[in-house]
Amino acid sequence: MGSKQKQTQMNQKAFFEQRLEDRLSSLSKKGIESPHIDKDSLVKRLRAKIKAVTNRLKVIAANEKRTEELVKIKAEKAAAPLKDQERGKEKKAKEATEEGKVKKKKPEKAEKTEKLEKTEVSPKEQETPKAEKQKAAPEEGKEKKKKKVKEAVEKEADKAKENE
Repeated sequence: MGSKQKQTQMNQKAFFEQRLEDRLSSLSKKGIESPHIDKDSLVKRLRAKIKAVTNRLKVIAANEKRTEELVKIKAEKAAAPLKDQERGKEKKAKEATEEGKVKKKKPEKAEKTEKLEKTEVSPKEQETPKAEKQKAAPEEGKEKKKKKVKEAVEKEADKAKENE
């Protein structure tokens, strides 16, 4: 929208100021004094428009200032040393390992395996080799996940020991 641009508002302000000057000069040529000039409807209207444009320009300036501040903040965050970020990760890792020690994971896994066993399979699916592969595949995936979890826990523990 062109009416929200700074240059457009400045042009409008200059236009209204020129019209106001023209009106004031024409009224003064007619011999009208200043108290009556202030009561003139065209003068009032032009002054109101100038005031409105001035307020719009202030808002535009405030938006530009805020945008500049946001750019500065974003640049500071990008330039922040990586060490601070790594420290935050280490703290989170320590908290996770402490929470992991408190929780009991074995009963949950037992419940999951019971749920898998309870799922019903039609007799045709039990006989086909695909069904056997499908049953074997989730179990293999669980073993891989268990290994990954163990490796991650070991790495976190090693990092914690090194930091201490």
